[in-house]
Amino acid sequence: MAEPKRATESKKGKFFWTTLITNTAYLSGLLTLDYSLKKHNSAYPLVALYTDAFPASGHAVLDARGIPKQHVPYLLPSAGKDYSADPRFYDCWSKLTPFSLVEYDRVVQLDSDMLVMQNMDELMEMELDAPALAGKGKRVFAAGHACVCNPLKKKHYPADWIPANCAFTSQHSTPEIAQTTGPDPAVGPLGFMNGGLQVVNPSQEVYDLIVGHMNSGAAIDMDFADQSLLSDLFKGCWVPLPYIYNALKTLRWETVHSEIWRDESVKNVHYILAPKPWDEMDKEGKNISSDPTHAWWVEVNQERLVSEKEKGIKVDGF
Repeated sequence: MAEPKRATESKKGKFFWTTLITNTAYLSGLLTLDYSLKKHNSAYPLVALYTDAFPASGHAVLDARGIPKQHVPYLLPSAGKDYSADPRFYDCWSKLTPFSLVEYDRVVQLDSDMLVMQNMDELMEMELDAPALAGKGKRVFAAGHACVCNPLKKKHYPADWIPANCAFTSQHSTPEIAQTTGPDPAVGPLGFMNGGLQVVNPSQEVYDLIVGHMNSGAAIDMDFADQSLLSDLFKGCWVPLPYIYNALKTLRWETVHSEIWRDESVKNVHYILAPKPWDEMDKEGKNISSDPTHAWWVEVNQERLVSEKEKGIKVDGF
């Protein structure tokens, strides 16, 4: 995919970035994500999708900044896997709700631990299957690949999550192509997508397929919640984006996929795994991380705080 294929007359529809928020732990991430989208002149607003657990203090923070918000149900399979080794995956099922937002024509779901580095509005215009195809086409949604290298050697990750099975490994000898083209899912034996960024044409029929699969009993074996489900249910039917749209911070590491990473090409950094950039700041809000990508986030976060102070927005501690 050299460039996202553009749909015709897309500007006439309703297009939104969305991000899920269930608690205040990711709230500073959401605020900085929103700021970074605006900094790079996106023509589209970010909508915070909140669940019942999101507290009043969080709502006040969003309201003070005029960030639109919308309630969504908290999704869990009827019989799911034990995620006690990685509790964050319990919340991840709710990242499937954008498929149900049929009042919108296009939704690009972003994780709150992302930082936009360049305008990427073209994702709102790329060609995907029309909702009328009901999930039976070959372009149901678009996403980036997951990195299945398991660089931190987490023991509860699947045994086949190794560099040899990673789609990004297939691009090491063609780094320039990697900047514009996502590897074919068939290249990596796992064909696995990362749920951090999903480009979706909402469809009730597709959402019904998703919920049905989630509650079928299959979820008991889904190690990575939403992304396991989508990779399984729509195998070979999703559009792979180049890494630049969902640039997992670990790809930059010398022992992972530094062969393809280009700082100047990245449009959106994804701060997967712990610690998050906001966990590695001193009392003055300055970066104390050795990871250069964390310094990028802290710099933009400081810009946001200065901008908010100038607008009279109270510093809230998030």
